[in-house]
This record gives sequence, C-alpha cells and structure tokens, in this order.
Amino acid sequence: MFNIGQEPTTLLLIDDDLVSREVMATVLTMSGYAVHTAEDGAASIALLETKEFTPDAILMDAQMPGLSGAKLINALRARSRARVFAISGSSAPNEIVAAADGFLQKPLGVDALRRALREPLAAIDQAAWTRKPVAKPIDDEPVLSAATLEQLRGMMTEAAVKEIYSTVVADLTARQVALEAAMATGDETLVRRIGHSIKGSCGMAGAMQAAKLGTRLEALPADFRVDQQGECAAILRALGAATDSLKRMLEAEFPIQ
Repeated sequence: MFNIGQEPTTLLLIDDDLVSREVMATVLTMSGYAVHTAEDGAASIALLETKEFTPDAILMDAQMPGLSGAKLINALRARSRARVFAISGSSAPNEIVAAADGFLQKPLGVDALRRALREPLAAIDQAAWTRKPVAKPIDDEPVLSAATLEQLRGMMTEAAVKEIYSTVVADLTARQVALEAAMATGDETLVRRIGHSIKGSCGMAGAMQAAKLGTRLEALPADFRVDQQGECAAILRALGAATDSLKRMLEAEFPIQ
C-alpha cells in the first residue's frame, strides 16, 4: 500500500482519449514515473489482472464511456491497493466524489500530482471537486501555451515534441469531421462528447484556443438543438480557424530542415 511521504513511482493512467493519454504518459514518464496506460475501464481491469505490475496510484478520467465512475473505482479497488485519483477538465460527478481518493484538474501538472500523492487522504482539498475554470472569451486565449511548449522541450527531443503536436493537429482535424457529421444527424450527445475530447487532449498539449472551444461544445445547454447556423456551427468554424492558427505556429516553431 502507498505510504504517506513516500512518492510512488508506478502509475496506471486510464483515459479514453488517445492524444490526452499519450501526452500525459509522455510528461509523466519524462518526470521519472513508470507509467502504464489503458484506453478505458475494461482495458484497465484486464491490465491489472495480468499482475505484471503493481501501481502505486491510479489516475482515471472522470468521464469515459463503458465501465467508468464509481463502478470502475470499485473494480479497481478489488484488484489493487493503489490510491485512485479522478482527473477531469471540469467538475467531477457526485458518485466519483464519494468513491475516489482525490481529484486532479486537467491539464494535469506534475507538481500538482506530486503534492496529491504525498498528502494524507484527509488533507485533500474537497473544494477542488466542484471548482470550475474561469471562462474567458476565445480571443483572450493564446493559440499555444508557451509554458507547456517549453516544459515539453525541456523533457524530450525536438523531434518528439513535434510529433506530439503533429498528432494533436491530426486529431483536431479528425474531430472536426466527426463534429460536422454529428451536427448533420442532430446528435447532441456526440457533439458534447467530441467537445470533451477536444478539451482534454488540447488542454494537455497547451493548444489553448482549441481547448476553450472544446469546453464550449461540452457545455452546450441540455435543451440546445444542433443546426447548421447556430452556436454549434459557429464553434465549428472557430475550431477550424484555431486549427489553422496552430498549424502555422508549429510550422514556425519547427521549420522543415
């Protein structure tokens, strides 16, 4: 079991979004952790049942399809003595508040993780469960966070950093196609799900304009209706512009040799 004051070195990271998962895993690995990843709840259970490693802590996205929430936490506890932390770009559902050992806000910072892992359970800030980011207009957001880019450059080669951002751009482009298809069929649930994925992956990579647009998609009200002229369509157009801006910035940061 995890001992207070002893920083764990082995983590299990569970996140259904590929880009968010890979960026977090890369940052954590370069920060000295041994990281195992799973794409969803079922995969994490299968991984634990192999008994090939023993996690000191488990980080799980608070919003995933399939096995998730309190049911996933209970299944994890039945197979591991690790502390379980929920991670999310927004507030956590009540069932996770009651079941998990703590909460970490996305984009996940290594310093915040280390502090959480060192604290006794009673010291965890429960107010963080309902804390939400302060909303800002999209124009106030930089295309790319200079601090995140600098952090990644300090951890890995230029080629590796470029590969991460190339993956982010490719993922954003694919998400826009999926969003347009969801709009065409009037699938409001899928629109919100795409927004959640964009918010998580772009937030981790520091693509701030795109992340903020993902937040807006996820937060569309329950009674909104998808159409080709409304708020959703406006966000889709802004997302295309944010993607183009990110491409241009990356071309400047990583010129072709």
